[in-house]
Amino acid sequence: MISARTVANTTPYAWPFDGTVDASSTALVIAGCDPVTAARTPFDPAATANIDLLRDRLAAIGVLVVLVHHSTPTSHGAPSVPDAPSAPLVARPGELTIDAAGLDGFYGSALDATLRRSGRSHLLLAGLGFETAVHSTLRRANDRGYECLTVADACACGDPDLRRAAISSIEMSGGIFGAVGTTADVLAAHAT
Repeated sequence: MISARTVANTTPYAWPFDGTVDASSTALVIAGCDPVTAARTPFDPAATANIDLLRDRLAAIGVLVVLVHHSTPTSHGAPSVPDAPSAPLVARPGELTIDAAGLDGFYGSALDATLRRSGRSHLLLAGLGFETAVHSTLRRANDRGYECLTVADACACGDPDLRRAAISSIEMSGGIFGAVGTTADVLAAHAT
């Protein structure tokens, strides 16, 4: 689905920069899908519901859905959060799973090759560990030239007090790491 418009209400600029919402060039990259990141992320029912909405509706129109599992040297024996942790996200039929060697989903993984091979230049980022796994993957995607939109209400924070700072660091300098939007606006832009 292609249309000459942007996702409404994104900050600090209208996303995507080229004014074309196109399911065939878009991927939903869900970071932090591994058990360790989930154990370190307090359960956020709203973010989890938004991730599910994005997965369901965007996959149905041809957006590639990729789940990233992260592995770090400190992954083994990592402490879980005292509150109820999030559950690891499991791939559904038609979704891809990528294993990354660090918090950056591109590090030691086939993520870049997979996205480029499938013609995906526009990324929607969501997941668990907003200020860690999601943010690290976002920054590397931006460095590699992808047009990135972080769907903030589909990101669960390891430390909820860091949510505003995570959003602010994306938006600084006119959108140095891309733009920030919401699930409802992303879905509305892809619905028509």
